[in-house]
Amino acid sequence: MSTAASPALADTPAIAWIKRLVAIDTTSRHSNLGLIEMVRDDLKRAGIDALLSHDATGTKANLFATVPAADGTTQGGIVLSGHTDVVPVDGQPWDADPFTPEVRDGKLFGRGTCDMKGFVGTALALLPQMQQARLTQPIHFALSYDEELGCVGAPVMLADLQARGIRPDSCIVGEPTSMRVIVAHKGINTFRCCVKGHAAHSSLTPKGVNAIEYAARLICFIQDLAEEMRARGPFDEAFDVPFSTAQTGTIQGGIALNTIPEDCRFDFEHRNLPGTDPARFFDRIHAYANETLLPRMRAVHPGAAIDLTKMSIAPALDASEQAAITQLVRALSADNARRKVAYGTEAGQFQRAGIASVICGPGDIEQAHKPNEFVTTAQIAQCEAFLGKMIRSISQ
Repeated sequence: MSTAASPALADTPAIAWIKRLVAIDTTSRHSNLGLIEMVRDDLKRAGIDALLSHDATGTKANLFATVPAADGTTQGGIVLSGHTDVVPVDGQPWDADPFTPEVRDGKLFGRGTCDMKGFVGTALALLPQMQQARLTQPIHFALSYDEELGCVGAPVMLADLQARGIRPDSCIVGEPTSMRVIVAHKGINTFRCCVKGHAAHSSLTPKGVNAIEYAARLICFIQDLAEEMRARGPFDEAFDVPFSTAQTGTIQGGIALNTIPEDCRFDFEHRNLPGTDPARFFDRIHAYANETLLPRMRAVHPGAAIDLTKMSIAPALDASEQAAITQLVRALSADNARRKVAYGTEAGQFQRAGIASVICGPGDIEQAHKPNEFVTTAQIAQCEAFLGKMIRSISQ
């Protein structure tokens, strides 16, 4: 039988902060401004001004805030990075309200507790300790929107920082790693294909261009490329899936069985190993569409078309072992294993912006996106201890 956690455990500053964050539904299809503005206002009360960078609609925002060094320095320093959006709970069999966080049996349940409000809340809870320390370099908070939609928000924040001349040295992305150090991940590239055929009655197939069937040919070509990567590599055995991958995730098309479908749309992704060029994958698909499929389609109807669009690109991460942040995180965690993961994070975007990055955060990735998502209170305590040691390591 489940037993509630003791009030002392549930009321630690880190647990309290995480609960506040989880209680705000920041599913990616919704605005995250309630959370961002709450954090901004709390930071303001602590004497820290935050910069917000909004999306095109103005309904979502990133937050960047700096705890300056003891001498007032705000340049350089370490970024503590986390995304604020969470995946949907629709259709999942939760035992309780996903947005009413609760501690039971040493676990904090709620959507986003693991991925990744656990890290964000723990970092924010340590603000008083950061301000009391005599920091030799600044510590920055970076909270983003729409990471779950393809790491969309972080590039907006990074562009804003560049425009303002703000140049952090390094970054810890607190995705759930069970507080183990992750030094590399694959890139994630998402694409959309819209096939325009020509409608006709299904009894007159020679007069129509079946958009679904031509989309299927292209999907099979993508699968052929995936099989080629699996067979020929390149390979990196440090990854659980040691080769680049590709797959089609969604498809829509057609209006009736007796009508040759005029339109079909599908989305696909490519997860590339660090050091490989995802543009080569896309170029081969584009060439097959334009040089093989389109001539056949337009021989029947000149208005037929295939439109391929890149939706999002989250670059791969390949952290340098010589980077100061890699050495610091390894020393603080006493973890020297070289781990690489197939899932993507915003760390590759920070690295591309010239900010050396590693990944280390509380929670098990196996719990992310699932019903009854949780992070253990032991992991939160471990994260709090880790960040406390980091603060002390850069203090006078």
